[in-house]
Amino acid sequence: MDKRFLIKYLNGNSPVGLEYEIGGQKIWMDHLLKITGNVDMDDYGTAYSVIGNKDSDFKVIIEAHCDEVSWLVSSINSNGYINVIKNGGSDPTIAPSMRVILWGEKGPINGVFGHPPIHKKDRSEKSDIKSIFIDVGGSSKKDVISMGINIGTVVTFDAKFMKLGNDYYSGKSLDNKIGGFIISEVAKMIVDNNIKLPYKLYIVNSVQEETGLNGSKMISGKIKPNIAIVTDVCQETSSPCYIKNKQVDLTCGQGPVITRSPAVHNKLRNIVIKTSNDEKIPIQLSASSSTTGTDTESFAFSNNGVPSVLISIPLKYMHTTVETCHKLDVENAIKLMYNTLLNIEENHNMKYNSN
Repeated sequence: MDKRFLIKYLNGNSPVGLEYEIGGQKIWMDHLLKITGNVDMDDYGTAYSVIGNKDSDFKVIIEAHCDEVSWLVSSINSNGYINVIKNGGSDPTIAPSMRVILWGEKGPINGVFGHPPIHKKDRSEKSDIKSIFIDVGGSSKKDVISMGINIGTVVTFDAKFMKLGNDYYSGKSLDNKIGGFIISEVAKMIVDNNIKLPYKLYIVNSVQEETGLNGSKMISGKIKPNIAIVTDVCQETSSPCYIKNKQVDLTCGQGPVITRSPAVHNKLRNIVIKTSNDEKIPIQLSASSSTTGTDTESFAFSNNGVPSVLISIPLKYMHTTVETCHKLDVENAIKLMYNTLLNIEENHNMKYNSN
C-alpha cells in the first residue's frame, strides 16, 4: 500500500462544501491522475477517474466520500470570541481544548476551542453547541474580522495521522478518506496488473456525504452507472463505548463488513461474499433494517434503481480526531473490491430471476 499517500491524504483537510478548495480533494485527484492518466470533477467537486473498456456502455462505479465533519462560524462577539454551528455530524462534546484551523479569506488562522478550568466550580458539566467557543487571539470583533474570519468561515480540527501499535491507523477523517485510499489502491492494482476490464470503471470520490449524501446523488445522475460498489466506515463495537448484547459484534482486524439492507442488492452482495470465500478474504456481516446511512442509498435509489453493495471498514471513535481502524481490514477491503471487479461481466444481468 502507498503509505505516503495515505498519510498525506489523511492529514489533508476537506470540510463539507469546501472539499477541493481547501485541498483534500485535490490531493486525491493528483494521486489518481498519476495512476490512471485522467481525472475530472463535477460542478460541486465530486472527483472521478475512468479506466477499463472506455468503449463499453456498461458502467461500474467504486465510490468513497472525501468530506469530513467540521464547523462554520455563526457569530463573533464584541470581545473576539467565536461561536460555531455544525457542518456535518460534528460532536460538541469533544471540542473543548481542541486545536483548530479557521480557513479565512486571508489564509488559515490557528485557533483553540477554549474551555473553563476544572477549578471553576460552576462551569457546565457537559459541552454542547451553545457552550463551546473558539479563541483566535483577537481582542475584538473588528480584530477577528481583520484576520479574514467572518460569518460562514469553515473550521477544521488540527489533528494529524498516527499509528497505534503496529497495526492501527488513527487520526481525523478516516471517515471516509480511508475509503478514498482503498479505491485508489484498487485502481492502482488494476493498472499495475494490466487488467483489461470488459466494462467502463469509474473511481469516484464524492463530496457532501456528511450533510445528506449530496455528492453521490449528483454524480449518480451524471454517470448513470449500472452497478455501484460503495465503501465507507461502520461502527466498531469492541471498545467500552458499546454494550455487546445491543450492538452487532464488529471488531477491528477481523475483516471488512458486508451489510444486508434494503438498498443493498442481494445478488451483488452474494458476488462479494462468494469472492471473499473464493479468495479466502475474511469478512464480517452486518444488517440494517432501514438505511445504511451511506452513499449506497444514493446509487441504489437513483436512475430507476442501480444494483449497489456496501463494503465497510470497522472504525473506532467515529467523528472524533482519533478515528481508528486496523490496517488488515484496509488491506482486505482492497483485495475484496479488486477481486469482486474481476468477477463482474460486461452487461452483467443483475435481475433476481436470472441465473
